[in-house]
Amino acid sequence: MGNGEGQTALVLPVSEAEPTVGRWRERYDPSAGCGMPAHITVLFPFLPLERIGSEELHALRQLFACAEAVPVRFTAFGSFPKVLYLTPEPTAPLVGLTASIAGRWPEAPPYEGAFAEVVPHLTVGMGITGAVAAELKRDIGQNLPIETVLREVRLVAFTAGQWSPIETFSLGSTRTAM
Repeated sequence: MGNGEGQTALVLPVSEAEPTVGRWRERYDPSAGCGMPAHITVLFPFLPLERIGSEELHALRQLFACAEAVPVRFTAFGSFPKVLYLTPEPTAPLVGLTASIAGRWPEAPPYEGAFAEVVPHLTVGMGITGAVAAELKRDIGQNLPIETVLREVRLVAFTAGQWSPIETFSLGSTRTAM
């Protein structure tokens, strides 16, 4: 995840993964050192911070309130060029969440439209190869699966060299118990 002043992102924090991936992320994921927790990205970059006001926050609140919490399980690794990550299952609800936000704000396509497909993932390291990658996979792999229910989306902004939370939205908050 890039670190440009005033950039924002919508992320699903995965605190249950921190004990397993935290030390690796601190060493091999630059965003971790800038305050970004273990997460699955919903949309990056979102709108510039100066464009986010009460209207956008209200729209996000409504959108996420109509979505459901997502139970996920991390059991396997995946990779992009220079990125090693954990793959959440299922991915369809996560892709759907990204699509709904990108549909509402077409001026903010995922990853600026650089990729044809959205691939939900939890980054554990960047630029890792060879023996280090094998050690990481052994270390993290012995603690898989990681299971959780994703219940909130966090709007974060990069300012003064850090990712900081701006607002937290609950998933499914308009659902009523039966």
